[in-house]
Amino acid sequence: MFDDIRPYNDSEIPAAMHRIAHSDVFPLLASFVYPDIPLEKVRQRVENFKNTHEFQFDTMYKVNEQIIARTMTEFTCSGIERLNPDEAYLYISNHRDIMLDSSLMQFYLASNGFETTEITFGANLMMHPVVIDVGKSNKMFKVERPGDNMREFYQSSLKLSQYIRHVITQKHESIWIAQRNGRTKDGHDKTDQGIIKMFGLSESTDKIKALADLHLVPVSISYEWESCDVLKTLELYESQFMRYTKKPGEDLNSILTGIMQPKGRVHLQLCEPITLDELMAFEEQTNIEYHKSVAGLLDSRINAAYRLYPNNYIAHDLLYGNMRYKDMYTPEQREEFIRQMARLDRYDTFDIDRLREIYLGIYANPVDNK
Repeated sequence: MFDDIRPYNDSEIPAAMHRIAHSDVFPLLASFVYPDIPLEKVRQRVENFKNTHEFQFDTMYKVNEQIIARTMTEFTCSGIERLNPDEAYLYISNHRDIMLDSSLMQFYLASNGFETTEITFGANLMMHPVVIDVGKSNKMFKVERPGDNMREFYQSSLKLSQYIRHVITQKHESIWIAQRNGRTKDGHDKTDQGIIKMFGLSESTDKIKALADLHLVPVSISYEWESCDVLKTLELYESQFMRYTKKPGEDLNSILTGIMQPKGRVHLQLCEPITLDELMAFEEQTNIEYHKSVAGLLDSRINAAYRLYPNNYIAHDLLYGNMRYKDMYTPEQREEFIRQMARLDRYDTFDIDRLREIYLGIYANPVDNK
């Protein structure tokens, strides 16, 4: 029933590993993940993986180690003590980076004796055979983006809902999903009520049970230097004047930029799970009110857990032309932030003042959301 969206089964891993190991991009991937091992030894190592667990706990674990070592000054996590390693959860996360939000979460879980989760993977990102093989070997499953045909969108949403419920209640595995369709680009982390509605499509007789059975856990990830901040600024700028259409290769560029750019400090927090009692408090609401209330509950935890850095306070003061938060940063940190913002100056065919305003908003808005 789910063959068109599910990740690879273990029986499919050896063939996928062979394709990855003999792909044109493998030398580049190998040099990043295993910089001290000769290429042919890496190829043999990858071809010897027999199941998803081996691939994830070797290659993908090392991918995260390299990203943390090369692009972060600090990576901290908290909240796993709230969870039971034998329970399956639906982790609902704010979404700042296409790949890293979920990937760093897997690293945190694996480092603490938890099994990794299955991960939603936008169909628009499955644009290269190697990306498909790596993604589906990494427990990613395909999610269709909304289209103009509402009947098809409903059917794909129902199937996604059924699959999520199947994985959590039948396979007893956890799932990571973003709180909205696409990344947050303006700094406002807000759960899409449609996501909550989608969860319930596969259990339409009892709205409380529909969500309680999925064991919702909000997740908040914070980057000191926002992933793809300049690219997000340009997209938001262009979106003011026209319906934004992604350019060829844009998603891949965002993935690579997010992986390679300096991130400073990064913090990931697993928030308190949503309890049955909390859901029961909304029992008398209409379905629309209920979806809105649950989304608001998720937002309150995600925003409360979001870690603010000096950059956020600097941007807020610069955006509003005051020194309200001057005690939250040093003059040197302010100068560095302004220096980084000067990367926008190369786009001199745009309204530079408006570009700066958008850029500052990306960093400043989380301060107000607190």
